[in-house]
Amino acid sequence: MDSKVKFDAAYVPSEDLVCREIEGELIIVPLVAGMGDMEDELFTLNETGRAMWEKLDGTKSLKAVAEELATEYEAPDGEIERDVIGLAKELLKRKMIVEASKK
Repeated sequence: MDSKVKFDAAYVPSEDLVCREIEGELIIVPLVAGMGDMEDELFTLNETGRAMWEKLDGTKSLKAVAEELATEYEAPDGEIERDVIGLAKELLKRKMIVEASKK
């Protein structure tokens, strides 16, 4: 599996997981073995991670997602892009997102 994040590609959440909001926190639960973290099968996102997750609709590139987030959050130049790429790498490594064209 190619785990290299492409900033100009669009991604979507994997169909092999379920997301639930519990007490204001987004909980991601893998439905198949081998996803997520072996020690902790639940995965949670902070507020900005959740904002990114909700924009992963398969139509917007990661670059467009970062641009949208930059209008919503104040951060030094390049920080949001680095955060988006970093979280996307982690989610892709854990097989929680897939490239939209490879769905």
